[in-house]
Amino acid sequence: MSEITDVSGELGNFTVKVKKNPRFVDEEKCIACGLCAEKCPKKVDDEYNAGLNKRKAAYIKYGQTVPLKYAIDPDNCIYLTKGKCGICAKVCPAGAINHDMKAEILELDVGALILAPGFEAFSPKGIDYYGYDTNKDVVTSLEYERMLSASGPWEGHLKKASNNEEPKKIAWIQCVGSRNINCGDNGYCSSVCCMYAIKQAVMTRSHMTDGDGEQTIFYMDIRSHGKEYERYYEKARQTGVSFVRSRPHTLLKGPQGHGVSMLWVDETGKNHESFFDLVILSVGLTNPESTKNLANACRIELDQYGFAKTSSFSPSVSSRPGIFVTGSFQSPKAIPQSVAVASTAAARAKAVLASARNTQTIEKKFVDEFDISGQEKRIGVFVCACGTNIAAVVDVNAVSEYAATLPHVVHVGNNMFTCSADTQDLIAETIKKEKLNAVVIAACTPRTHEPLFQETLQNTGLNKYMVEMANIRNMNAWVHPHEPEKATQKAKTQVKMAVAKVTQNFPLTDIKVNITPKALIIGGGLSGLSAAKNMADQGYDTILVEKQKQLGGQTNALGFTWKNEDIQAALKVLIQDVENHERIQVMTGTTLTRVSGFVGSFTGELTTGEQTSDIEFGACIIASGAHETRPSQYLYNEDPRVMTLMDFSAKTQKSPEYPGSLDSVVFIQCVGSRDENHPYCSRVCCTHSIQKAVRLKKEKPEINIFILYRDIRTYADKEELYREARNLGVIFIRYSRDKKPSVSNENGELTVNAFDPVLQMPVSISADAIFLATAIEPNNTAPFVDLFKCSSNADGFLMEAHPKLRPVDSTVDGVFLAGMCHYPKPIDEAIAQGRAAASRASVILSQKILKLDAIKSCVTHNCDGCALCVDICPFNAISLVSFTSQDGHRHQRVQIQEALCKGCGLCAATCPKEGVQVNGFTNGQLRAQVDAILNA
Repeated sequence: MSEITDVSGELGNFTVKVKKNPRFVDEEKCIACGLCAEKCPKKVDDEYNAGLNKRKAAYIKYGQTVPLKYAIDPDNCIYLTKGKCGICAKVCPAGAINHDMKAEILELDVGALILAPGFEAFSPKGIDYYGYDTNKDVVTSLEYERMLSASGPWEGHLKKASNNEEPKKIAWIQCVGSRNINCGDNGYCSSVCCMYAIKQAVMTRSHMTDGDGEQTIFYMDIRSHGKEYERYYEKARQTGVSFVRSRPHTLLKGPQGHGVSMLWVDETGKNHESFFDLVILSVGLTNPESTKNLANACRIELDQYGFAKTSSFSPSVSSRPGIFVTGSFQSPKAIPQSVAVASTAAARAKAVLASARNTQTIEKKFVDEFDISGQEKRIGVFVCACGTNIAAVVDVNAVSEYAATLPHVVHVGNNMFTCSADTQDLIAETIKKEKLNAVVIAACTPRTHEPLFQETLQNTGLNKYMVEMANIRNMNAWVHPHEPEKATQKAKTQVKMAVAKVTQNFPLTDIKVNITPKALIIGGGLSGLSAAKNMADQGYDTILVEKQKQLGGQTNALGFTWKNEDIQAALKVLIQDVENHERIQVMTGTTLTRVSGFVGSFTGELTTGEQTSDIEFGACIIASGAHETRPSQYLYNEDPRVMTLMDFSAKTQKSPEYPGSLDSVVFIQCVGSRDENHPYCSRVCCTHSIQKAVRLKKEKPEINIFILYRDIRTYADKEELYREARNLGVIFIRYSRDKKPSVSNENGELTVNAFDPVLQMPVSISADAIFLATAIEPNNTAPFVDLFKCSSNADGFLMEAHPKLRPVDSTVDGVFLAGMCHYPKPIDEAIAQGRAAASRASVILSQKILKLDAIKSCVTHNCDGCALCVDICPFNAISLVSFTSQDGHRHQRVQIQEALCKGCGLCAATCPKEGVQVNGFTNGQLRAQVDAILNA
């Protein structure tokens, strides 16, 4: 409830004035009981649920609000607007209501700012041809998101607002408020709309009673350019989602005022009228008016659309030094890119504030752990409704009642959101009050939430490994939505298993390792260089290893960005900064040939020619790059006039006069992309081709340029380039996957034959040159998979730990990803990811000691030294050692280096004598779970 009103000063020494708006509720006193909202007589549209239902003037936005404290809406409160009512103050048991609160002005002294004010969904109000203002069955995508949500106003039960019936035929209209300068003046692409529409269409079936229905998406270009997005798009098509290339022009009310009659024209010019029960307008992302106020207060520049102005080489740096921007405030972007650029902004702030690091650090401390040895188990079970994510399918009350009957269970709680702040406090209080020494959480996935509950236990003094989670959401409610009775029975069994296991749990101690404050960066392209410079600027010694003889990678072959920024000039400066930095050791012609160790403390071997050297490092950033493929079609390698885009760049650099000799050229997109061999979008090709076409047109306006494409994917502000190309006269001809163009050479004349879907006839184009936008493949990532045991996907790109929450972390702790080895990306995103990886790596290197979890293998007295586990361990964490027993005999036994162990359990599964087990997953604990299933 605060906003910046002014920023004065300079980098390293800003004074920020913050207006803290009154809540009219004392945060210290509020216990979030909800009585004020319950008794409040004033109802207003609920903006969190997109106005689909009402909230009170005394309210919280949603059940997991942080902080979980109520507020009073001053624009709608009867007491604040008319001086009457005041019932909230009368019923509040904590005396927290204070209608006399005033706004406060605070002053903060900071060294840097990061601005992430978010976005606002485009409103289609007032646009008559969509019928949004008059037809209840025309909704925005944000409204539909809340309609689908289990925590939404309709609890995930899909229905039409006009008559409460379940819709069967649903349509999505793309680019509402995006790619449009005639209505709303938003000429950019909002980047996310295609994928969220596809996601909604896929999810819709699971919300329908019969799991069927019809879903149709009307679109101009499908822009599934993100990692794994193309596969999702193809899967949606294969599972029945229809895609129609059209921009419907009129939406009318259907028969009896229900549903929608849609008028649209197909590519052949034929008119259609189709009926749909529900139409969703896929609205774009805009910056709200408040961001303009923020920009004025911070005195930074915005572009023509209200986004923060940045350059391709400094994608998170605003026009004012020391103020950084991220998220959709910089440009529209999906969650993975938004999270990555957040780390980029953090990296820049860390670098400029490096000299002040740790000067104001406060270490979090937990209460002393109490001893539970010898105690009989006293288990508390907390069952989560997760709004209605779980409760809409699973009878959580029945599960709670069942849990109370299980052995050693002394307390059962049933909570709306077990992960919310108030429930965490409740669990902590219950542990103390009921003297619990073990806890079971029946909720969602431990992958994302277990650390939260472990911390709750630590805050009470209970060992954090005395919590067990039963995943009754992801592994039950979400996969059995139409079988509530069976899902409830399964949830009971899951809880029984968790209780059985936690009965066998025992306290464990996290492992501590010393940190080597040095970074290794593999790859000297743009991402690697950016990562190296940022790491060094933060104050960490850095080794930059490049396989080739020179730095720069593929960037050496590029001339200008789509914004006409000089790439070579920027690259030259960056290379000089890296080579001259006192904290960076540059090693070209070098490869990493051996790695051992673990996060925070790796050792490795570098090979330069025939020379080897040993290194130590605490974190590694892999930025090994990618390359364009060499096609086998369209006469490539048969006719020198047919070349790839990179070939064209190289030829132009060598012979600047070459483009002037051309009178007719054809660009062919998706050559080897989005097919069986490369089932993904290479992301940069559309922009690259159009950029070159625009430069050719500007240098020689009379040249004929044709771009043959499947979908133009100039996402975000690159849409401006696409519009400029059309205005300059570049001709775009779409082709389909089953009607690809062909190239022939007859009597020396190069001809491209294609089918024009607008003209509905074949076309032949005489060309002086043909430029192929070929697929981008990662450089060989197999060595890194072998060395670090990280993961790659089916296309060879290295995999991130979590596609949305940890987009630059690899699947191995301490190893991070940057640039095209992760996925194809343009220059600004490559630089951003390099710096983001540096930011994530510095989280490790900034510590002197790192704690690792205790889920590690250990040796039992049953080990006889057979060494089967030594051979099977993929992380080389087990070795065979000899020792002398008390009777003087020599014996062999395995030894486990805990810091190397990942707790995978292969050793325990292989050992024939139970000589090795995994702490936290011992054979006794696993048997208890199996027995619980068999006896269910």
